Amino acid sequence: MPPWLSTSSAVLSLIVMLVGLFGLVIPIFPGGVVIWLAALGYGLLNGFGTTGTIIFIIITILMIASAAADNVLMGAKARDAGASWWSIIIALVAGAIVTFLVPPFGGLLAAPVALYIAELVRRRDWDQALRTTRGMLVGCGWAFVVRFGLGLLKIGLWVIWAWGDLT
Repeated sequence: MPPWLSTSSAVLSLIVMLVGLFGLVIPIFPGGVVIWLAALGYGLLNGFGTTGTIIFIIITILMIASAAADNVLMGAKARDAGASWWSIIIALVAGAIVTFLVPPFGGLLAAPVALYIAELVRRRDWDQALRTTRGMLVGCGWAFVVRFGLGLLKIGLWVIWAWGDLT
């Protein structure tokens, strides 16, 4: 592959990765997957090699962890605050369904509202329902921090891979 094409593909991949990274601010935007797809595209265009294969496998594992962070952290924090598993499942399902019906922010509103209602019906205690909802929202904040950190790590690993290819 000519050097200009290799450099161009690296620059384009980096731009797409940065779009994915900053897209993580919008919770329904699959920024982690976008970063992974950019790394995949780079590998398909430039070849993976041994180093690229190892780094791409690590990036893939980090992408899966990033995708799971939302549900795990939101559910864990809600559970720590006293929510039942059924209420958490109801909230996550409501969030997923409403995301498709009212994009882009419908699910962000639906999940905590559904958790609040489910906990209110279960406990008949406004304060406890509010505490569990607050726990879920704290988990959502931590999930963003984790997704963003893993996004930076994926891009950093890719830079090591691409830098090796360009030098």
